[in-house]
Amino acid sequence: MFAVIKTGGKQYKVAKNDVIKVEKLEAEAGADVTLDQVLLVGDEASAKIGAPIVEGASVKATVIDQIKSEKVIVFKKRRRHNYRRKNGHRQQLTVLRITDIVAA
Repeated sequence: MFAVIKTGGKQYKVAKNDVIKVEKLEAEAGADVTLDQVLLVGDEASAKIGAPIVEGASVKATVIDQIKSEKVIVFKKRRRHNYRRKNGHRQQLTVLRITDIVAA
């Protein structure tokens, strides 16, 4: 069984025991979280598509860790004006392990 969930403005296709990195969630490592915005639930034979979400469906996950992504360099320059700015950014992420998919 698999599901398509929406969190942090992005969509993820997940199955049981998958490990995914999502935008930061306010939860400690080891805590259980429930993701309610399920867009699709299905298996190889059939699928249930929400409009926009599947009512009563949820995905349960366990927080493994809170990490930062790779550094992204932000470089601004205006030619012929001696203007250069270099900044770096590391997005905060939450690592989740999917434990259960509940279909309605």
